[in-house]
Parts: sequence; structure tokens; C-alpha cells
Amino acid sequence: MSQISQEKQSTPEQDGEPIDVVIMAAGKGTRMKSSLPKVLHRLGGRALVSHVVDTALELRARKVVIVTGHGAPDVEEALHAATEQGAPMAFVRQSPQLGTGHAVQQAVPALDDDGTTVVLSGDVPLIAKDTLAALVRASAGRRLALLTIEFDDPTGYGRILRDGEQVQAIVEHKDATPEQRQVREVYSGIMAVPTRLLKPWLARLDNKNAQGEYYLTDIVRLATLDEVPVVATRIADALQVAGVNDPAQLAQLERAYQLRQANMLMTQGVRLADPARFDLRGTLVCAADVEIDVNCVFEGAVSLGAGVRIGANCVIANARIEPGAVIHPFTHIDGEKAGVTVGAASLVGPFARLRPGARLGTEVHIGNFVEIKNATLAHGAKANHLAYIGDATVGERVNYGAGSITANYDGANKHRTVIGDDVHIGSNCVLVAPVTIGAGGTVGGGSTINKSTEPGGLAVARARQSYYPNWTRPVKKKPA
Repeated sequence: MSQISQEKQSTPEQDGEPIDVVIMAAGKGTRMKSSLPKVLHRLGGRALVSHVVDTALELRARKVVIVTGHGAPDVEEALHAATEQGAPMAFVRQSPQLGTGHAVQQAVPALDDDGTTVVLSGDVPLIAKDTLAALVRASAGRRLALLTIEFDDPTGYGRILRDGEQVQAIVEHKDATPEQRQVREVYSGIMAVPTRLLKPWLARLDNKNAQGEYYLTDIVRLATLDEVPVVATRIADALQVAGVNDPAQLAQLERAYQLRQANMLMTQGVRLADPARFDLRGTLVCAADVEIDVNCVFEGAVSLGAGVRIGANCVIANARIEPGAVIHPFTHIDGEKAGVTVGAASLVGPFARLRPGARLGTEVHIGNFVEIKNATLAHGAKANHLAYIGDATVGERVNYGAGSITANYDGANKHRTVIGDDVHIGSNCVLVAPVTIGAGGTVGGGSTINKSTEPGGLAVARARQSYYPNWTRPVKKKPA
């Protein structure tokens, strides 16, 4: 089996001191030009800050402290589900926003002195757990460890100033001299530091700089003054430290993120028609010989069995598709909480819609413009065109005609339709629930059925046809 997942992965227990994580998520994100707080904009179908929180939990953080500010109620509500599931999370608010140092100062009351604090940004979503674990090891409970990277164009980033291997300071771009701006090694915004050292350094910060803000990076200078070693862990993967400041950057990061997921799938044997036209916004588990055509979107939890083929332009969410099934182009499957199951060797689409609670057995055929909701279709059942089956149990080998529907809603309550094995439903029929069509029965085309039928019978409920030979159509009157 191959798998791309955003679920938590197991991680070895960290040696030494406990890990606490501070996530800065207070900024407005003015350049996003949106009423939505920046950290709630989505990458891969999930809020930016949610990615960061998940990584912190993968690190087995003792506590995750999220510093909110602009749109704080919305950010906290968005992460409320994680707290309900028992995640060790706390929220503190930064108001007004006076810089990164000021943000981490707000978290101080929630941090215990016996741990290592890892500082992350809520708009840098793709930092990896292994990278952070290495950074914590570099800190080793006695050093300030910075995550750095080299950029050809480091404009806007704080520069790393060294004396040999020892980091002496980080100078923000706006405060840097022309010579300092030539330095290509930059601070990523991520650090690990013993909490017992961090707290007094935060208390000594000032705002004597071009921005009039309290810079967290100034603790490097304070560490040097206190003769505490400052080390830098340098990585080459720019995607891990890429932040989001405007819609263009968000779009670029989305494509880079999706390409990375596509490449992982292809490494595991999945055949993508074009990895540049693929979107995964949740969890996708694939068995052998899965084929996915262009412009497909996968959301929630999706599993594809061996030999499954997904046609172009499909949207599939919260579904299990069993071996050998074919999903033809332009099909929309969304199981939401109830889920959808497509049985082995079934054919679905094109232009079909499977809604929550749809359960297709083996070798079921669902054709164009057919909608299934909260219904079970047994082995070999067919609804090949222009039909609706809702709140129904459909037996084996049923043939469900074009234009036929189950009328399952009476304006107040939903009712169920039961169709026995080997039933033939003619075209343009209405089955008014609750109703049962007995096994082997037939419903004549154009019938409205509101009474249950016995097995093997024929039900016809339509007006007798009238015929008028040589009939003349009305003609429009000419204007006076």
C-alpha cells in the first residue's frame, strides 16, 4: 500500500528536557487583502496554522502555546477541535502587536523553566518534525539553536552574523548595513532555546530599532553577552521555511506543496497523468496500479484499492473505492462524515454524484447525471442515466430506469424506499416513500408508485393515453 497522509506520525521520544512549542499567529496579514486572519488561509485544504500545530504535536510537545491577536476568536475557534481531542494546547493574546519578541513575551506565563521552547510561525506551514527534532538536539538544553538557510536573494530576511562558526547576532533587513545585506545566510524564524534562559532574555528586550518593535532575534546578542553558545542548524529545503505574506506566495506554496505530494505518490507507484494538475487536500491511501487522470481533487480521507482508475476532473472526498472500480470523468463524490463506499469493479460516471451514505456493492453501474444519497445498492445494480436514489435499499441486479426518482422527503421527514432483487424500474417513475417494491417486480415507465407491491408483480400507475387524429394546433393571433 502507498500513502500520502497529513495524520500524525509516530516519533521517538525526545531525549533530555521536555519540549514546549510557541506558535506566533497574531498577525493581520495586511498584504493578503482579506478579512480572514492570515494563518487561517488554506494550504492543501487546511488552515496554515493547522499544519504547524500538527507538526508540533508530532514532535510530542508537552504544551503548544498559540499567540493570537488579529482575529483571535476566529483563530482559536478554528483550532478548538484539536483541544477537544485532548491536544495539550493553550492560547494567549498579543494586543497590540509590538513585534516577535513581544509575541513570545505573552507566552512566558504558560512556559515552565524545565523545558526547551521551540518558536514557530503560524504562516510557515511546512516545517518538518525531523528538522525540529534536530534543532532541539542542537540546543541540548544549554544552547540557543537557530534554524537557518541560504538564499540567493535574502531580501527581507534577518541576516546571520558569524564569528567563525559562532553566531554573534541576527540583524533585521531594515536595520542591516549594505555590507550586512550581502550575507546570504538568513534566519528562518524558527529557534529552540532552553526556557530558563529564554525568559530573562525576553525581559531585557527593547524596541530601539527602525520598526520600533521588540525583536525576538535580539536574544542572540543577549546570549552572546551572557556567553551562552549560539549555534545554527542550516537546511537546504526552502519549502520547509517558506512563509505566506500575500495571495501570490500562497498560490506558489500550494503548487510546490502539491507537486511534492504528487512526487511522493509516484515514487510509491501511483500513476499520475500530470503531477502539475493534481490536488490532495487530506489523506490519500493507494494500493498498487492506481491511475489518476488530470485535474482531480482529493479531500478528507480517501482510499483507492488496487487497479482503481480515476478519470479527469473528478472531486473525491471521504470515500473508499475498492479494487478494480472505475470513476469516469467529472464525477463528484463527497462522503462528508457518513462516508461513501464504491464496491469492487463498479463503474461510476461520467457526471455522477455520490453523496454521504452512498454504499455501492460490487459491479454496480452508476451512469451520467445519477445522484445517490444515503442509499445502498447491492451487487450488479444499475442506474445508468438521469436518476435520483435517496434513502433507499436497492437489491441485486436491479435495473433503475432513466428519469426515475425516489421521492423520499414529505416536507418534514425522510422516508425509505426498498427495492428487492431483480426489480426493473421503468423510465420516468416516481417511487413515493415509504414504499417497497417486491423482488422480481416491474414498475412500468411513467408510473408514480405510492403503495408497496408483492414480489413478481407489475405495477403501472399512469393516465390512459388519449389520441385525436387530424388534430389542428392552435395558431397565434396576428396583432391587430
